[in-house]
Amino acid sequence: MENQKISEEEKNNWHNDPNNWIWGIFYYNPKDNRMFPPKKIKELGWTINFANPNSVFLCVVVILVLMILSESVK
Repeated sequence: MENQKISEEEKNNWHNDPNNWIWGIFYYNPKDNRMFPPKKIKELGWTINFANPNSVFLCVVVILVLMILSESVK
């Protein structure tokens, strides 16, 4: 997708579309370039857009760092 500005209305439409939620909890929308969109219940914070490779990579890096740190504490 080009670097065009996406309207808040379009973002809300994506957020409310059940086809963009796997099992109702995992956000997956290739059209949405945000790494961390709001959760299904927006007051609970943000989630990962699993269709964005950058957000998945960042999530894996964080998990690996936490695993390495937990091993060094033992």
